[in-house]
This record gives sequence, C-alpha cells and structure tokens, in this order.
Amino acid sequence: MAQRLHRALPLLIWLGVLWGPGMPASLAQQAAAETPVTLRLADSPKALVDEVWQTVGREFYDPGFNRLDWPQVRSELLGREYASKDDAYRAIRTALKKLGDPYTRFLTPREYQNQLEQTSGEWIGVGMNLGTVEDSGVPVIVRIFPDGPAARAGLQVKDQIVAIDHQPVAGRGFDALTQSIRGKKGTALTLTLRRGGGEPFTVTLTRAALELPVVKARLQQEGGFKLGYIQLQQFNAKAGQEVRAALDALGGEGARGWILDLRNNPGGRVDAAAEVTSLLLAEGAIVSAVDRTGRRETIRATGRARTDLPLVVLVDRGSASASEIVAGALQDYRRATLVGMPTFGKGVIQQINGLSDGSGLNVTIARYRTPAGREIHKKGISPDVLVGIPEGVRQKLTASGQWGGEADEQYRRAAAVLSEQLQRTIGLEAPDG
Repeated sequence: MAQRLHRALPLLIWLGVLWGPGMPASLAQQAAAETPVTLRLADSPKALVDEVWQTVGREFYDPGFNRLDWPQVRSELLGREYASKDDAYRAIRTALKKLGDPYTRFLTPREYQNQLEQTSGEWIGVGMNLGTVEDSGVPVIVRIFPDGPAARAGLQVKDQIVAIDHQPVAGRGFDALTQSIRGKKGTALTLTLRRGGGEPFTVTLTRAALELPVVKARLQQEGGFKLGYIQLQQFNAKAGQEVRAALDALGGEGARGWILDLRNNPGGRVDAAAEVTSLLLAEGAIVSAVDRTGRRETIRATGRARTDLPLVVLVDRGSASASEIVAGALQDYRRATLVGMPTFGKGVIQQINGLSDGSGLNVTIARYRTPAGREIHKKGISPDVLVGIPEGVRQKLTASGQWGGEADEQYRRAAAVLSEQLQRTIGLEAPDG
C-alpha cells in the first residue's frame, strides 16, 4: 500500500478518486496493435468483465468484499454471454453494486475521459456552462469563460440554446445536451440560440483546450481590516498554483488574514489537497491513508508555508473528500477556525484504472484519517462555529455566484470571527481603513 500510494501521489484524487498506475487505454491499444494475439481485450466484452473483476479483487479496500464470494461472482459473470460492450457494461455495474460502495464504479470511455480532463484542470469544450430556465427547463448559458470560443463569438449569459448541430434540444435530457456540446479538440460545434425575445441565430464554434480557473479571490474590507477572501471550487492539478498566486497577490495588497471558502467544493486530488494545506501549514502530517491490510501512509506538509496570518475556513455539507482533508488538518493543528455546517463525510480514497477498451474503473482502496486520527467517512467534520444558511438564500447565492457578500450569513460570521482574532493577535483596535 505504502509503495503504491507513494507512486501514485504525484497525481491523485478527483472527488475522492485516486489516480492509479493502470496502463492508459491508448498505450494498451498501441501494444495490442504491435503484437498480434488471438484475442484482444478491447474486442472481447467477456474479457473486459474479467479485467474489471481482477482489478477489484486486487485493489478493493474491503478484503471481505462486503460478504460476497468474489470468486463466485467471477464464475457467474464469465458464465454468461454478452451481445455487446453495453451489455457487459450493465453486468459490470450490477456486480459492483453488490460491493455496497457507491464510490467503486465503472466509467464508460466518455465518462473516463471527462474525469481525466476535470482532474487535470484542462477541459475540451467551447468555454461555457449550461443551466436551465426554472419554469420551462429550457437550456440556458449560465457562465462564459474568458478567452474561450464562446466568449470570442460574443455569446452571453442567459442566451437560450435552441438547437445543437441543427438538432432541436426540446425533449432531450440535460446530460445528453452537455455531452453533445463537448467533443474532440479542433472539431466544430454549431449552436442555434435565442437572446431575449429576439429571433434565433446560429454560430459555429471550434472546440479547444480550456484551462478552467478554480479560484476566485479578492480583498475585502471587514471590521476595519483588509481580509483576503479565497474561494476554492475544486482540487484539480491547478488548485495549488492558483491558491499560491492568490495568497501572494492579496498579501501584496495588505491582507491581514484569510478566509478560505471550501463550501460546495466536492473535493479532487489528494496531492492538490496536500499542496494547498502546505501553503497554510508550516509542518506536520496532513492526512493518513490506511489500506485493506491496515498499513498506513502519511502525507506531510512540505515546510514551505506561504503565510502564517490568521485563517478561517468556511465549510458546509457540500465540502467533501479533499476539502475535508484540508479542513481536518487545519482544524487538528488549530491553524484555522472552521465556520459553517458539518461537512459531507467522504473519507475513502479511490484509484482510477484505465481499462483496455478506453473505459475506466474507480476502486476504493483505502480510508483516510486526519492528523489527530479522526475518521471522516460518514461522519464529516464539525466546524468550530456552527452557522446555517436558509435554503432559499443558498440557492440564490449559488445561482448568482455572489458568495462572500452581504447576503452570505456564513461569510459574515467568518469575517467577524477573523476580525476578532486579528484584534487579539495584533493587540490593537482595528485600524480606520
């Protein structure tokens, strides 16, 4: 376990998913092309089923397999015929459900590639997010990314999608629509849109690789102090770099303390969580992973903290996985005060394995614990200061993206807590400005 985790740590978690050392599909297919064999896994649904069975048998964190006779499961799976890959996919999903672990799951080739893109922080698309109009369910643009194809074409938030590649969107599921917008880099996408009450118009965009920012940061004036507000939306490969840049920029503008907002952050890569924690914590353990045999590996702070200024961390039910790693470590060392509501409670780690046909398999391989040895799974982390927020207000803040403002009661309390800490730390009254 220790060697496997050590080897994997340069890549690690997305939504609690650990990237593993499995061979990428492209390499597997290349090797198969260069070496003639009687049966290629990519061509055999039954062989793919066995590949999944073998991976789970080797990696799954529960050696009792949820009281299943795992060899018998293999016998049953290989005893039937599969008319297609989709038939095999369904059988795989049915078998995995018996393990009683929602995080051990099969990914189709498209789902697998989507996850790799999200984990890397690079996305292939046209630079926009979709939502739906509340009453009608009509798909509508809710976010435009700067410098992306959509922004360069002049598309706007609230533009409604009428058709995608000349196919009307009416009656199509939201997931199907978002998948149709994505595609390979360099390919064309034609959208028919309606703006306001005007006539439909058509634009053709070229899909491109996009770097999605995960940090929103700004300097806030609260209680007479300049506070650095950093909202981290997920832990991908760019998270540490963006948090470091925010700390440096806001520190240069005179920030006297920090509010790190991890609300609605579903997690991500373990190495990203460790990197962000190391920017805020001078030394010590960050998280320990315990595998099926009880062996433990501990990730420690790098000793290169960027700041030692007072810190408050905002958390809620949407703070999960890697967010809980960061919050738990900072709370254990009393480096930060946690404000908000109890976190989600996902304390298990998955390894994602590339399969021979281009699909993927997430397998839970370990549990993790905070530096003080606290179990997070199904328990979550309780904040030091409990502050709720009405559901209606939460929905409005989510829709508008205006977290960290006057209407955000959890943020208001965090700012008050931090201002009080600064007054005690500095030993002075708050400055005038």
